[in-house]
Amino acid sequence: MAKCEVCGRGPQFGNNVSFSQRHTKRRWNANVQKRRVLLNGEMRQVKICTSCLKTMTKTKG
Repeated sequence: MAKCEVCGRGPQFGNNVSFSQRHTKRRWNANVQKRRVLLNGEMRQVKICTSCLKTMTKTKG
């Protein structure tokens, strides 16, 4: 499942709405990548969403 191990962000659910206003179920998956990340002083391979990756690179300096 596409779920971030850092923030817990997962899929969101909603509806496709056509021009005739017919509703069908759909889901939006989080953009989750497998990356090696430094967490708590050790390198770990984690599933992390791109917004968390972006935040981590901003806080590194």
